[in-house]
Parts: sequence; C-alpha cells; structure tokens
Amino acid sequence: HVLTDFKARRETVLPDNTPRSRVDYINRLALDMAELYGYIPELVNLFFDTFGPHETLEYIESSDTPRPLVIRANTLKVRRKDLASALLKRGVNLDPLAPWSKVGLKIYDSPIPIGATPEYLSGHYMLQSASSLCPVLALNPQLREKVLDMSAAPGGKTSYISQLMRNTGLVYANDLKRDRQKATIGNLHRLGVTNALVTQMDGRLLGKTHKNAFDRILLDAPCSGLGVISRDQSIKVSRTLEDVKKTVVLQKELLSSGLQALKVGGTMVYSTCSICVHENEEVVDYALSKFPNIRIVDCGLNFGKPG
Repeated sequence: HVLTDFKARRETVLPDNTPRSRVDYINRLALDMAELYGYIPELVNLFFDTFGPHETLEYIESSDTPRPLVIRANTLKVRRKDLASALLKRGVNLDPLAPWSKVGLKIYDSPIPIGATPEYLSGHYMLQSASSLCPVLALNPQLREKVLDMSAAPGGKTSYISQLMRNTGLVYANDLKRDRQKATIGNLHRLGVTNALVTQMDGRLLGKTHKNAFDRILLDAPCSGLGVISRDQSIKVSRTLEDVKKTVVLQKELLSSGLQALKVGGTMVYSTCSICVHENEEVVDYALSKFPNIRIVDCGLNFGKPG
C-alpha cells in the first residue's frame, strides 16, 4: 500500500526525520515475502527485478495454489470423448481441459489412482501438464516428417508429437541420461508409438552428428524450474541465481546445436518451464545474434497473454 502512493505514505527515520527511500521499502518487502512464503531471498529479488512487487506477490500466491491434474487422451488408441466416458463410469470427476486443446482432460478428484487405471495401463492417456502440451502444438509436426525431441524423457512430448503425426515419419527421442530413457521407452510402448527412435546422446553434439537433418526440432530445455513451483515446492529453497546462470550456459549450447541440426527452412521450438528472462528471451537473443539467418515466427497459439 505504501508503494502505490509512496510520497504520501512513506515514513521518516529518526532522529532527523529523513524520509525512508523506496529501496528501503522494497528490500524490506522482499525479505518479508521470502520469510512468509518460504523462499530464499535472492529468488524473491529476482522476481522483483522481473515483475515488480505487485506481480511478484500475485505469482508467489498463485504458485501456492494446487493445479488440477491433467491428462492427454492418446488418439492413437482412443477418442477423448470415449476416454472421458470410461473414466466417468469409474467415478472420476473431470472436464475438457480448455477450448484450445482437443485432447486434454482436467481431473478434479478420483476414487482411484489415475496412474493405475486399466485405461492408463492400456495406453489410452498420458499424465501431462497443460503447459507441456503447448510446445508440441507450436511445433506443429506434419505427417511423414523427420522430427527431433532433444530432451525427451520421460516421453510425454515425444508421444504427443507421434500422436499428431499419426505414427508416420520418424521421431528421434533423445536424452542425455540413459536411466531416464527407460521411462521414455516404457511410455512409448504403452501408448502404441511405432515411429520413434530412442537415443541417448549429449544434445550439444547433435548439431555435428546430425547436421541439417531434421524438419522440426523441439528443445524443451533443462532449466531452473522457476515456472513450476506449484508442482515442486522445494524449488523455493533449492534454486539460486548461480544455478540459473549455469543453466543458461547449457541452454545456449543446446539451442546452438539444435539449430545446426535443423534443415534449411525447418522449424525449431525452444521452451522452458522457467519464468526467468535469463533462460528465455536472453537465450533466444543469443541465438539470433549467433545465427543471423534464423528468424522468430509466430507460435500459432492464440490463447494466453503476451509475456
């Protein structure tokens, strides 16, 4: 309230009645918010630098609000309305996700574990957050194309790409860690994906080993996770600004490698689950400066608000 009418409401400091500065108030507010909501102070300061105090408070409060569980109907095996009908018969309370998704369902509550139903085990759906559907929609893979998912595990986006391609063409599902690819392979088998090749390589090398090889590339980059605190509250105290800086270096290397693996005229989507400018706009700016022959195109998603 003081900051909204700062001149009229700010206090003075004894003994000489010097007016308190705006910086004093902002620093105090950041410390209080960090203590109240359980963050390390440097993260709140990072949010302040990005959003300002008012939007930071809105974001922090929204990050403490639980999200509905979301599943993606696997149209390789079932139609969404038939899946919804089957789950409703099991007592699951659900709705279509949103007008922009033809495959998403949001689950409010369920008398049975959603990850252990006969429909889940039969590959009729994938547990997948609403936001993770968006990069694949932006990628817009077409039938019979050659597509690379650079950071594929555990296979949610890869399987959605294959679903949109109706199991035609070829999808490279790559990830750095072999152990994580076990889940990818399991999910692809369960979902009935037959056009995917699972690989385990350092994504930073793909630009050299697969130069100009792919029609479309998805890089859902490793990141700080500052955009999914609602899903993992430990991020409040486990991420530092130094972690963000180290991640940015990797993101730039991966994006550069991906652009080299892309065919001339191809499409690449870069996405993260972070709200940090360092990991998003600044990484894209770096790529634009390093590769003058690339350009930004509209992502084709006609919902949400501009950042």
